[in-house]
Amino acid sequence: MERKTKPGYKGFVFDTSPAVALTDDLLRRDLTINAMAQTEEGELIDPYHGKQDLEKKILRHVSPAFAEDPVRILRIARFLARYAHQGFHIAPETITLMRSMVASGEVDALVAERVWKELERALAEKNPEQFFAVLAKCDALHTLFPNLPIDGMGMKALIAATPITQQPIIRFAALLHALPEPKQAVLSLAKRYRIPNQFQTLALLTALHHQKALQAPNLSAEELLQLLYSLDVFRREERFKDFLAACQAIASTQGAHFEPNWLMKCTRKVKSIDIQPLIAQGFEGQKLANKIKEERYKKLAKWLTGIS
Repeated sequence: MERKTKPGYKGFVFDTSPAVALTDDLLRRDLTINAMAQTEEGELIDPYHGKQDLEKKILRHVSPAFAEDPVRILRIARFLARYAHQGFHIAPETITLMRSMVASGEVDALVAERVWKELERALAEKNPEQFFAVLAKCDALHTLFPNLPIDGMGMKALIAATPITQQPIIRFAALLHALPEPKQAVLSLAKRYRIPNQFQTLALLTALHHQKALQAPNLSAEELLQLLYSLDVFRREERFKDFLAACQAIASTQGAHFEPNWLMKCTRKVKSIDIQPLIAQGFEGQKLANKIKEERYKKLAKWLTGIS
């Protein structure tokens, strides 16, 4: 059995003595549906009516001990992201308790890596937007993610991304695409929660370049080539595919027509450049890189002229 000795979720001591009664152990579980046990004979031990709550699809805290661990706010939010499509909901009294935890500053004690771990797992669930909806309902959203309004374009893009992909990294990029001052906002969030570089990079590229990507067929050859270079598509094709998936979700929230295959075809048309003749002409280093870009521009301009 665990008991709280100081703020935060690390402030516990554990009592593993056999003297700790099973009912006392179950009392300190987070939710009633997790506070059930079974004897060797198959008899259900359910002192806190977890079976009834399970049948009614209610996520309810077992006791006031729930408030001793702020991670439980994140966990119950993630549970709803997983089970909302089955009709589960959080008991009103549990939401009230969660609000009191936020008001008392318990969420301020959350460790960055744990917040990110729960967020990443929530992004992979059936309804990831429910994770943020729960945080908003208990007043934790503004504390943990102040730049993510529950009714904002980022949340709409997250919802749109859900049927497109199950990859958390793409859903995350769609979620952050509409942040004000995107570069500073993405980097600040990444630093705060020690978000992995690949998540950070895709989110930043999406925030900075999605509008250009949505307008790609209307761009000049020079603008289009600069977009491709900004996205580093010639070296990072798989990441470019993730970027296009995020843009597809964003486009659907704006009522915009977007053709990711067109941009991918465009990229492949100009990707391959035979550099041996250029090297033979004496190009090397940065001059060679500039010449390759020039040759790509010529191929791109010719291709665009042919399809216009």
